[in-house]
Amino acid sequence: MPGEIHSVLGENGAGKSTLMKIIYGALGPDAGEIRFDGRPVEIRSPHEARALGIAMVFQHFSLFDTLTVGENVWLGLDRRTRLKDVEAGIRRKAAEYGIEIEPERPVHTLSVGERQRVEIVRALLTEPRLLILDEPTSVLTPQAVEKLFVTLRKLAATGCSILYISHKLDEIRALCHACTVLRGGKVAGTCDPARETTASLSRLMIGAEPPKLQRKAPVIGELALRVRDLSLPKVDRFGVDLRHVSLDVRGGEIVGIAGVSGNGQQELLAALSGEDPRADTGAVQLFGNGIGHMGAGHRRRLGLHFVPEERLGRGAVPGLSLAANLLLTRHEALGKLGWIDRGFLRNQAAAILDRYRVKAAGPGAVARSLSGGNLQKYIVGRELDALPKVLIVAQPTWGVDVGAAAQIRGELIALRDKGCALLVVSEELDELFAMTDRLHVIARGRLSPSIPTEDATVELVGEWMSGLWPEPGQPAQGTTGAHR
Repeated sequence: MPGEIHSVLGENGAGKSTLMKIIYGALGPDAGEIRFDGRPVEIRSPHEARALGIAMVFQHFSLFDTLTVGENVWLGLDRRTRLKDVEAGIRRKAAEYGIEIEPERPVHTLSVGERQRVEIVRALLTEPRLLILDEPTSVLTPQAVEKLFVTLRKLAATGCSILYISHKLDEIRALCHACTVLRGGKVAGTCDPARETTASLSRLMIGAEPPKLQRKAPVIGELALRVRDLSLPKVDRFGVDLRHVSLDVRGGEIVGIAGVSGNGQQELLAALSGEDPRADTGAVQLFGNGIGHMGAGHRRRLGLHFVPEERLGRGAVPGLSLAANLLLTRHEALGKLGWIDRGFLRNQAAAILDRYRVKAAGPGAVARSLSGGNLQKYIVGRELDALPKVLIVAQPTWGVDVGAAAQIRGELIALRDKGCALLVVSEELDELFAMTDRLHVIARGRLSPSIPTEDATVELVGEWMSGLWPEPGQPAQGTTGAHR
């Protein structure tokens, strides 16, 4: 209905994104009818959808990395519009809705959270009558989510209809007026989310409540990953300088890093994973050995594995099969003469699909054919299956349903209990509170002291996200865990 925020709920692979792409004209339906404003319409392309007043923010972003934010937005507009006018419009719309964005910034320098802001502002600029949002808060902090909700309520108040896809059931209950549940490509039911509990919505979606995380006290082992006084200048003018970053991660513990997107997470992850080998050799140490100058492949052979936040394009090659994607991490599939053992890859991929309950058409399915949540499960499963000594994970449950999120978190905790050292970077505070043993906060390229997760609060972490934390030796303020 006009002015209604309507949720579409379902587990990974239920058909939510496919249905939205049909409405937006990115996919053609096999049968049936779409009515818009009460009349039948045939939407054969996104261009025709936009002409009707339909805008969509995709879960996997449709941005050109080599262009600026402004140029990406400009591409979808009337060619007679000047780029300077588009950039001015971006600034006005961003200011109107409280979204931080720089039109001149190249997209390849943006974090996933910042790219999501670009997609949202691009959609808002079209003054849509129907706005489709596919997992819009999957990589946003609680503060950014609240800002987005204010934006969406303002938009709905103007009469715009919003179709909202999310796996975060508390968000759906707080924001949406109505809910349609999909299961296996069919409508399984409708409800008023305000009258449901998180548990009842979960049962509607996956037929059961997600299992509760089973956590026991960590058994701390030897120091695995040490970072000491790591400082790196930004690679480009829109990046973030890393300044005197220090942290320790020991075997048998999960250390979390919280922070608002664009505060140095990308730069820190690149320095730790080996994508950026500019650090002093001793600034990054693995089991006492300096690895600051080593590349990603060398660090992986020493036992340090990495799950990037951007799954399609960096975590997986979109056009390759799931089996072939294992070549990114399974060098044992290469024989002495360079021959690829395809049987080994197929068997390994099939085992990962089975163990992590990934919905896919077998090991030969191309990566881009999977739903976002299923691809995430496969990538995380691929790294877990390699039995790393140190695992660095960015946004581990981005875009996955409540059942799959619980499974991934449980697997990460199980890996911790086997003695692995884990560093988890996430913008979802509930996830960090549920999984980690200690927490840091990153702000403007600086890293806070660590705090036991049981002593952290949303208020304290929010304060530290502004860079306001005590210097070493000073007590942290408000460190009671009662209001997490």
